[in-house]
Amino acid sequence: MVVPCPPTRLLASFLQRGAQQTSKFQLHTGTHCAAKDYYEVLVLGGGSGGITMSSRMKRKVGAKNIAIIEPCENHFYQPLWTLVGAGAKKLVSSSRSMASVIPSGVEWIKSRVRELDPDSNCVRIDDEREISYKYLIIALGIKLEFEKIKGLPEGFRYPKIGSNYSVRTVEKTWKALQGFKEGNAIFTFPNTPIKCAGAPQKIMYLSDAYMRKTGKRDKANIIFNTSLGVIFGVKKYAEALEEIIKARDLKVNYRQNLIEVRPEKNEAVFENLDKPGETQVISYEMLHVTPPMGPPDVVRASPLADSAGWVDVNKETLQHKKYPNVFGIGDCTNLPTSKTAAAVAAQSGILDHTISLIMKNKQPVYKYDGYTSCPLVTNYNKVVLAEFDYNAQPLETFPFDQSKERFSMYVMKADLMPFLYWNGLLKGFWNGPGYLRKLLHLGRH
Repeated sequence: MVVPCPPTRLLASFLQRGAQQTSKFQLHTGTHCAAKDYYEVLVLGGGSGGITMSSRMKRKVGAKNIAIIEPCENHFYQPLWTLVGAGAKKLVSSSRSMASVIPSGVEWIKSRVRELDPDSNCVRIDDEREISYKYLIIALGIKLEFEKIKGLPEGFRYPKIGSNYSVRTVEKTWKALQGFKEGNAIFTFPNTPIKCAGAPQKIMYLSDAYMRKTGKRDKANIIFNTSLGVIFGVKKYAEALEEIIKARDLKVNYRQNLIEVRPEKNEAVFENLDKPGETQVISYEMLHVTPPMGPPDVVRASPLADSAGWVDVNKETLQHKKYPNVFGIGDCTNLPTSKTAAAVAAQSGILDHTISLIMKNKQPVYKYDGYTSCPLVTNYNKVVLAEFDYNAQPLETFPFDQSKERFSMYVMKADLMPFLYWNGLLKGFWNGPGYLRKLLHLGRH
């Protein structure tokens, strides 16, 4: 079925209601830098988390009291890149200018963050300029680390390699798929945290479907080499995916990590993580690389990082564990859930309430349950909609079994969710489907 696009005002009805709390709260009181600029709310990053929170904070403190630091000219809806890499969507449809998505009146500081100094309530940017703040929201995303694989990123100059994780390489995936004739088509999952952990296998399913449509499947050996020990972290959806893998004759090798690409020979080298030092060389006709990823360097080098380099926040309130006027959202944090746009939506509502209460010297009371969603695209017209919480337990919105492949969920993934993203989430009117879930499950036990 085709789901009609709801008007923006309907999205606003999903906003969570505020609450009152009487306990007092003291902000961190460091010495301000001798800064050239000062903002009540400073947002780092112009991705989904940064734009969303800028929109929400604008309604609280006014646009003139907010600045967002972001060097890029364009903003991308990256969940669409799975379909771009499979030829189902155009790259241009995932992009808008950064100027068009930053809330009107909010100051855009077009620069990179070079240093975080929470003890002085300031950050330093490219030209050594210092920007100070009362409240800091860190939404710097995740860093792609292709260079950790020997032979990359220079290997992308060759025609048989692509990656749906970069704007510069996603269209190469589609070209490699179109150019495939026969042999091994290899899809990888690295031995690090990544954003959208379902995406590495989504392109495998779509490639299988494309090869079947074009009569190439009989000559293809489709291989998914993953560093993980399971196909998916939630048992219900893993079982459904295993059935699909079996039915479509896809080969999955667990605990295999890509360490080198030899593009001039069309060879990929994998290490067996259960037997360190043991490697295997596999030739390919097509290779889709999911790169290793890590926290942004500026976060890793700061007092705000945990031992692994991620922004160290309370997993329920998104408030920093040491600096109470600092908050984190999205991929750059150490929240123990999948790094997706759906998670950012749910987190944004909680963080909005958290900051609201702190601004009133009250303790945060709303708690993020780890909700995230992964629409697992299994064909050009089918999706398994995985939704789950911190405990890797299904937290489904619809009153039917979401582990089944459905056309309606594909329409939601391909058409409805981009609309909600541009017109709901980025404008601060979408907290995720929490209220919809309650409405659809009325009377169910």
